[in-house]
Amino acid sequence: MDAFLLRLGDLSLRASRQSCNACRNFSSSNIRSAATKAEKRKFRDPYTIVQARSRKAANISRQSQLKKERTEALGDPVLGKPTPFVEAFDTAARPDASVTRAASIPLSDPAKLQAPSKERNFNLEPSELGQSVKRSLIWSGNKLSGEDIVSRFNSGDDILAEEDLLNPDPNSPHHVTAKEAIRRITSLSNSSSKDRLRVNIKRCISTFGRHNTDEHLPSKPSPSSSFLAAQSAENALPEKTPRAGPDTGSSEVQIAVLTARIRTLSQFLGSRGKMDKMNKRNLRLLVHKRQKLLKYLERKERGGPRFKNVVEVLGLQRGAWEGEITLR
Repeated sequence: MDAFLLRLGDLSLRASRQSCNACRNFSSSNIRSAATKAEKRKFRDPYTIVQARSRKAANISRQSQLKKERTEALGDPVLGKPTPFVEAFDTAARPDASVTRAASIPLSDPAKLQAPSKERNFNLEPSELGQSVKRSLIWSGNKLSGEDIVSRFNSGDDILAEEDLLNPDPNSPHHVTAKEAIRRITSLSNSSSKDRLRVNIKRCISTFGRHNTDEHLPSKPSPSSSFLAAQSAENALPEKTPRAGPDTGSSEVQIAVLTARIRTLSQFLGSRGKMDKMNKRNLRLLVHKRQKLLKYLERKERGGPRFKNVVEVLGLQRGAWEGEITLR
């Protein structure tokens, strides 16, 4: 009996070990081994592989083409497209009056459109320069003596013109040479970058300042009727404060000034400053600041005439305010 029990315990212990070994040796088969023969043939079929690769290549080609078209539609986010007004920033030359407004926007009062003034170097006004030349001519001329004046009065010439009194000769070689020298010295073609920027800022203020554009540009689209109906007496829109002096800080003026700075900095980095990392950072900051102002102006003006006028005159494209701008 004892032998029988020992034999039975030995068999049970051996069975438990075999079951543990079976559990330990268990492994799941992968997906490839579980596939059927037809699926294996389909996976290894060369024709199917070629078709899959061709579809992938066509998809990649189409995606690259669409990406290129979208990029071209957005345009250059830094310089945009060239316009006569923007090209005048390079030399600070006086642009034509017709290029200071968008051609697609009808003017409410074309007679009030002011032509840009002709600027001179060293912050001189043309009228001031002309008066100085006349004064110099008078001072450098040969004046009449007292005896000549008395003799003219005795001869019956009671009225003496200023030219006769001071005797200036505008055709004298000395005066013509001095006048030409002053004209060349005060010309903006010989000015520095600082002087050109000053003239460009002044021209941007006179072109896009609301003290001028309010007179000939139509107003922005009115709010919706539901918005106006929701405005109660307590939440009514505030009255517009009357303007005092020229507009030097509106979004349009800031965008135009930033465009002039961006163009100058971009030309410098493209020619002589390729290793100037600090100015590359400055250019990126200016572009992002202009993008922020363009987004604000589009939202504030509801895409109205004022926003369109700035975009068309400065040659800005949708890439200047839409999407993410990355400069390298």
